[in-house]
Amino acid sequence: MLNIVLFEPEIPANTGNIGRTCVATGTRLHLIEPLGFRLNEKAIKRAGMDYWKDLDVTTYINFEDFLEKNPGAKIYMATTKAKHVYTEVDYEPDCYIMFGKESAGIPEEILVEHEEKCIRIPMIGDIRSLNLGNSVAIVLYEALRQNQFAHMNLEGHLHHLQWK
Repeated sequence: MLNIVLFEPEIPANTGNIGRTCVATGTRLHLIEPLGFRLNEKAIKRAGMDYWKDLDVTTYINFEDFLEKNPGAKIYMATTKAKHVYTEVDYEPDCYIMFGKESAGIPEEILVEHEEKCIRIPMIGDIRSLNLGNSVAIVLYEALRQNQFAHMNLEGHLHHLQWK
């Protein structure tokens, strides 16, 4: 099972949206505190809709707590500062993909310790970053694709009609 890690997320709607994506893809969500909101806030549940109750989510008091509770975790760190593009990585089925807080990303003190595991989403010009929920979806779906969308529905079905 793939894992998404949010380092100190600040915006409840982003985390709710990411939680919904995790439920839809069978992905675990890991939240590293401090959070910029409470997990029982309406905004997070509204963005996650009625899926939040089905989310496999774990919180950690800090990054060290996360590392202690996930020993040997293969962590890829999404950052605009990375040398490698997210599509250049071979994502293992049980890897962790970490994203930083909306206002500042993952601290450079952490990034420099994991240089070869840092990945980026290409962008043009001086755009600082993409929305966190969009970034998670982009990288997560690449990891899912590389793992042949294991255990996912690959065929859609019409509700009232049938395909020809």
